[in-house]
Amino acid sequence: MNVAAYMNRVPRHAAFPSVDALQAELEELAAAHPDLVRLRRVGVSRLGEPLHAATVGDGPADAVVIAGPHPNEPVGGLTAIALIKLLCGDPELRAELGFRWHVVTCADPDGARLNEGWYATPGDRRAYARHFYRPDLADQVEWTFPLTGAGYSFDRPLPETQALMRLMDEVRPSLVCSLHNGEYQGAFFYLNRPDATLAERLAELPGREGLPLHHGEPELPGAEAIVPAVYLTPPGAQVGKVFGAGASSADYAARFGALHLVTEVPAWADERVADKSPCGRTYGQVLAEGAAARRELIDTMTAGMRAVAGDLSVRSPFRRSTEGTLETFRRLGEREEAVPDPDRPATVAEEFGNRQNVHMMRLRLLGTFLRMLDAEIAAGNPAAAIREQRLLLTERFEAWCGQAEADSPGPPIELRKLAAVQLVAVLTAAHHHRTAR
Repeated sequence: MNVAAYMNRVPRHAAFPSVDALQAELEELAAAHPDLVRLRRVGVSRLGEPLHAATVGDGPADAVVIAGPHPNEPVGGLTAIALIKLLCGDPELRAELGFRWHVVTCADPDGARLNEGWYATPGDRRAYARHFYRPDLADQVEWTFPLTGAGYSFDRPLPETQALMRLMDEVRPSLVCSLHNGEYQGAFFYLNRPDATLAERLAELPGREGLPLHHGEPELPGAEAIVPAVYLTPPGAQVGKVFGAGASSADYAARFGALHLVTEVPAWADERVADKSPCGRTYGQVLAEGAAARRELIDTMTAGMRAVAGDLSVRSPFRRSTEGTLETFRRLGEREEAVPDPDRPATVAEEFGNRQNVHMMRLRLLGTFLRMLDAEIAAGNPAAAIREQRLLLTERFEAWCGQAEADSPGPPIELRKLAAVQLVAVLTAAHHHRTAR
């Protein structure tokens, strides 16, 4: 399979499309290829917006591709459209892969609309943080699949999650791909089986577009590497119990024996994410510094919430996210475990990754908190405590933004590169699965 050729067919993008623009492009593709693309409604969002899947091709096996399972991660929408266009224009590729494809271009349209304030300037970290929205884990499409076992159960799937469940129940997929993107980390992947051959092929792809691999801490606690930057997906029971959430799409895909792939690409580049040389400090020191910064964040946000709690009147998504995320952070802080091998030398990637995690948590949570206060004022509730905290926390936001910008000089990554890596990761997994059967 000519990976480079498929990467080169992904067009350039200066900005992310809105939810409406993405849907309009999907409808245009269906109208232009009526014999190949079939659009159908598979469910509705929490606010009643239709969720569509585009079915392309007629192979003997089925593949489900999920874009936008987290609302602040819009790269997958670009990738999904690129995949549909590629499949429509390349009958030889469709035949070679042998799949009937079911593509959901935006799994959480309600949440995505709340992020559109930064879509026009995707490389601006300050704008991203100030217009950021992401629900707490127990309100995320990706993490509310049903879960039972290991003394813990979860059975509150969101309407969007139910739509994905119905789609998978109907087509019984052999392959499921969930498309994600992050901030300042390298590219990495999750697989639900320890396939070293596929893992090595995936790890080779980001470098083709100049993206570094992630060599810091794994995003999900307890994730084991198959090869560097490709991890074995932890079971939902392990993750859900910690965060008070459900299973992931990987757990649901396992019902059908499907290969499940998660692609994660960064928004900004910095060579330190892949630097495995010693940083001059111990691993324990690096983790202790991060833990102290997280405690400061929790204390700052808790104090702000207490100051305005009696005046809050709007049950906005920003308030629900702030309260839920704060509770999750507290719960995680209470279960901090002993550091394995704390005296070993920490790598530059580990040190940089831990600092970036602090910046990310600060700006995400404080940006959402400020949006919560903005919603109160916009609703006609400029109470004194709300105005006071908005002023104080805006100053803190500016200070934390300045620290993050000083620590992260790496440039934003061209959107075409991100979508290209995701696209060929999906194709690589599909090709590997077909040839391995």
